[in-house]
Amino acid sequence: MKEEYLKFEEEFLSPYAKKSKDAGPREKKIEPCPLRTEFQRDRDRILHSKSFRRLKHKTQVFLSPEGDHYRTRLTHTLEVSQIARTIARTLRLNEDLTEAISLGHDLGHTPFGHSGERTLNTLTGRFHHNEQSLRVVEYLENDGEGLNLTPDVRDGILNHRQGMKPRTLEGAVVNYSDRIAYINHDIDDAVHAGLITEDMLPADCVERLGKNKGERINSLISDIVKESYGKNCICMSEECDDAFKRLRRYMFENVYENEHILVYVKKADKMIKLLYEYYLENLGEMPEFYLVAADKKNAVTDYIAAMTDRYAIGKFQSIFVPEGWRL
Repeated sequence: MKEEYLKFEEEFLSPYAKKSKDAGPREKKIEPCPLRTEFQRDRDRILHSKSFRRLKHKTQVFLSPEGDHYRTRLTHTLEVSQIARTIARTLRLNEDLTEAISLGHDLGHTPFGHSGERTLNTLTGRFHHNEQSLRVVEYLENDGEGLNLTPDVRDGILNHRQGMKPRTLEGAVVNYSDRIAYINHDIDDAVHAGLITEDMLPADCVERLGKNKGERINSLISDIVKESYGKNCICMSEECDDAFKRLRRYMFENVYENEHILVYVKKADKMIKLLYEYYLENLGEMPEFYLVAADKKNAVTDYIAAMTDRYAIGKFQSIFVPEGWRL
């Protein structure tokens, strides 16, 4: 029962872990669940949300890929969760809080990956997917009701990006796990796409981190655990961090900014721009829910950010691509 699990947390978890009994108050008070802790409840609310389901049709790196084995934003999220839970469990942190943050961290991501994010940022003056993810769980999900999550989950979602500082160690674990997941699975997808081979990766990075995805992930997790165990911080050794940063730099130079990828990125940018401008002039064609936003730019931004790749493509085709004449 829940009482036994709370007792287990008190006896087993690290003194630096966030205990479920200390979960802060929700904005809207609800009756406690007799079976689940508050963080378990948050995880379930995220898992059952529409925003979570839409992630399966949102780009990770390769835009609307035809192959079945490329990552989507959903599979990225699941891989982040797996890595984060492994680290949290080994460090005796709160695995439920870690999982809730992991599952919710990208709910506000745009169609067409970071390309869509950059385009909306240019069009609006400020758009960051972590802030939009928080907006989703606080307001947009459930037709304006939000998911009513606990403060630590919301904080972890907002602060999951590199350089940001979540207030819990569990949030910091997700911050690292997000980067570990996307660099390694993007290498895997890039190899599958024929853009690079494993042999092309920097030799010194391979020597330090490993020659394949499994070895690299294991090396990074093990290093974080070794450097962080029994401490009130989540950190990586200087040697490992340096190799990881150089591997990330290699991916930007050879994959994320690859000329073949950029061809599709430019098309996606143009599509998002045209849809944004169109809906600013045709607000009545948007779902009524989005029109309650105080500012029409916010309304259009919320609508486009929520789109999946295929939904955005479908809308673009119906608005801008002429159909054959029907008599």
